[in-house]
Amino acid sequence: MLLRLVSRCRLSVLAAPRLTVGLRGREAARHVSVPVGVDFRRGSGLSAAGLVGSAPLAVQPYLKLMRLDKPIGTWLLYLPCTWSISLAAEPGCFPDLPMLALFGAGALLMRGAGCTINDMWDKDIDRKVARTGNRPIAAGEVSHLQALVFLSGQLSLGLAVLLCLNNYSIVLGAASLGLVVTYPLMKRVTYWPQLILGLTFNWGTLLGWSAVKGSCDWSICLPLYISGIMWTLIYDTIYAHQDKTDDALVGVKSTALKFQEQTKQWLIGFSTVMLTGLTIVGLNSEQTLPYYAAVVTVGAHLAHQIYSLDINNPQDCWEKFCLNRTLGFILLSGIVLGNLWKRKKSVHNTEKILFVVKRKSIIQNGTVWRDSNGYNDPACCRIEKGMELWTVELL
Repeated sequence: MLLRLVSRCRLSVLAAPRLTVGLRGREAARHVSVPVGVDFRRGSGLSAAGLVGSAPLAVQPYLKLMRLDKPIGTWLLYLPCTWSISLAAEPGCFPDLPMLALFGAGALLMRGAGCTINDMWDKDIDRKVARTGNRPIAAGEVSHLQALVFLSGQLSLGLAVLLCLNNYSIVLGAASLGLVVTYPLMKRVTYWPQLILGLTFNWGTLLGWSAVKGSCDWSICLPLYISGIMWTLIYDTIYAHQDKTDDALVGVKSTALKFQEQTKQWLIGFSTVMLTGLTIVGLNSEQTLPYYAAVVTVGAHLAHQIYSLDINNPQDCWEKFCLNRTLGFILLSGIVLGNLWKRKKSVHNTEKILFVVKRKSIIQNGTVWRDSNGYNDPACCRIEKGMELWTVELL
């Protein structure tokens, strides 16, 4: 009886329907045979994919169209914004939480809009690939007109978020729309679509700073932007290695196809430029020990990714790609802690200045004490004749 039951179980497993998936895009490059519903990228339990799957059936195609079931892309768009906002915070202070929340909403909406545009451009290509054939537009669940209306709604909400910022940031944010629209076309004309994605995904490094400060400090924003672009070239080249077989078949270009077996050398080069840019950011923003410790950790993280990467293993590529969310949070924590560390340093400097000042008993006629930078500026320290030193106020 027991043997018969086990035999039936084996037969039922063998007879279970299976799906041949041509893994393309950001998931895998090989055609593999897996049971229906099995996806090595998704965990069990409460997940974004599970939440989307529990939504009303009429809503699910739109949630999938904006990739709410795959939030990794939203994180990779959002994290550069958090770096910039945190760098712009006052010394000794946490970053502006309402601003972080506002940019989080903007990242969710604009990533969804970008995916909608991508699927509208790629619907014919998606239909030729088993994995992407079930995307809402390619599968016919959402018509081109419905997708266009949905895109308009996402862009309108994104505009509402943008209008909450200052005028400089509004203009700067609007300037990125051309990149958002044209990026999906780049893989048809160049082997460097990952570069265009980097220009698009890291625009928040400019926008975050300007939203807090009112304009960009290019000595900080530009090296941060370049570092972000290099980061995108790293993780999206790894990502593209999942697609290289299908991409070659359908005529889609990528850095994975361009670099091929030289990929690791290129990734090392991108990592070097990224870490150099982050070091320049730290120097120009007067960052402290926690920041540089985070940069070193980021370097070690990248070294591990590159050294252990198997470019011919789609699952390994996907796992390495997803590790970059952790990398982004490591850098964010270093920026926040480094900024808080500045408070201790500034207090220490103030105590030294006051100690020097107290060596004089009475201010002489017309004397204006120099500030900590040596500037003879009355706006920094106003001292009048006859004032006792303990009443001096440093502004």
